[in-house]
Amino acid sequence: MKRFIILVLGTAFLFSCKSQYEVLLNSNDVDTKYEAAFEYYNNGKYSKAAALFESLSMLTTGTEKDDTVQYYWGLSNYRFRDYYTAETNFDHFLEYFPRSPFASEARFLRLDCLYRSTLRYELDQNPTYKAMNAISEYMQEYPNSVHMETCELMMSDLEERLDTKAFEAARLYYKMEDYIASRVAFRNVLKDDADNMYREDILYYIAMSSYKYAQLSVHQKQKERYMTFVDDYLNFKGEYPDSGYCRELDLLYRRAQRALGRYAGEETAKSGRELEKEIKKMKNI
Repeated sequence: MKRFIILVLGTAFLFSCKSQYEVLLNSNDVDTKYEAAFEYYNNGKYSKAAALFESLSMLTTGTEKDDTVQYYWGLSNYRFRDYYTAETNFDHFLEYFPRSPFASEARFLRLDCLYRSTLRYELDQNPTYKAMNAISEYMQEYPNSVHMETCELMMSDLEERLDTKAFEAARLYYKMEDYIASRVAFRNVLKDDADNMYREDILYYIAMSSYKYAQLSVHQKQKERYMTFVDDYLNFKGEYPDSGYCRELDLLYRRAQRALGRYAGEETAKSGRELEKEIKKMKNI
């Protein structure tokens, strides 16, 4: 019986709290609602705070509280991790209150929302470009901002994401054994972005694509296509003479030179087989 009474009282208390909040939410008492919204915010109840600030925004338009209410409406949604709504809040805030004391921070929070709303590299990267534009604009407008280091880290992460997407898209052709398309795709990646973080890997795959294309070609076409591989090989060696890929590419280069009738080295068939075994072991690690 005692437990039943406690349960009933507890339930009544919960309903009382809920109804009290709902009454407050629908109230037109600006001062009471304003104070309560900050109390909810300070206590970490961001969803309820956001609802109260949203309700207040219709009551404080044109008053001295207007920009504060609008800013904390966005901030409450931000703290609640509703970044899509928060970005909309901050965008609206900056449009109507560009000279507010909160404007600088609101602009950073907006771009942070954009950054947090970006997608994995496999998915659509339009949100990534939008975030990068916002970050770039912010860094130009606020070069001494305390958030500059964070902005640089965001830009670096987003650039890496685009690099990865471009690299993986080109590598898909290689995996499909479409070596003509693979070579063209990888070359286009570097044409669009010479500083791609995967530059070494890309040059390796360009060389591998040209070698495999030549290898699979009819005899009459092989000489010309092995010459293309030699060019790609020399480009790679010129940039990355100490690369971990060199051992494998060196072997393919010697094979291409033999196919072209140019090879004058002293490599025996035995040493060639041993080298191939080593390369296979390296690939399996």
